Amino acid sequence: MNRKLCLFIAMSLDGYIAKPNGDISFLDEMNQEGEDYGYKAYIEMVDTVLLGRKTYDKILSMGMENHYGERDVYVISRTPRKNSGNVTFYSGDIKKLVTALKSKHGKNIYCDGGAETIQQLLNADLVDEMTISIIPILLGEGIRLFNGDYPEKKLQLVRCQKFEKGLVQLHYVRN
Repeated sequence: MNRKLCLFIAMSLDGYIAKPNGDISFLDEMNQEGEDYGYKAYIEMVDTVLLGRKTYDKILSMGMENHYGERDVYVISRTPRKNSGNVTFYSGDIKKLVTALKSKHGKNIYCDGGAETIQQLLNADLVDEMTISIIPILLGEGIRLFNGDYPEKKLQLVRCQKFEKGLVQLHYVRN
């Protein structure tokens, strides 16, 4: 099985994953009992998580220390830190890390953000699939999902799903 690096992320209609101060409370408007927007099924297909240090710190600040369960977690950080349990802090070349992870046997690799990490992955042409949930809100400013200069990528839409609260989820694969 070829491992893929996949994004599963939400953004506002105008392309922001957070407000300028990192606030993601706008996502709470989509909360609906019994609806996880496909997250449970998605997370079962991954055994490794890759995310930026700011996103990791945000998850910890929300009291979700074991958010990813027993999965291997790689936190991309400019400052080396001591590893803890299944969490590895990585400050090297992200392309080398992802190439090594993809070469190992296992399930897919989930990139849970943030914007800087996603930008690095796009620049290195490492993203294989994207599931993007579009929240029906215009934030006007904040942290953009796609921000910067990266190579052109042709994608194929494989699924588009509309949910009761107005969220639209798009699933793309590399073309």
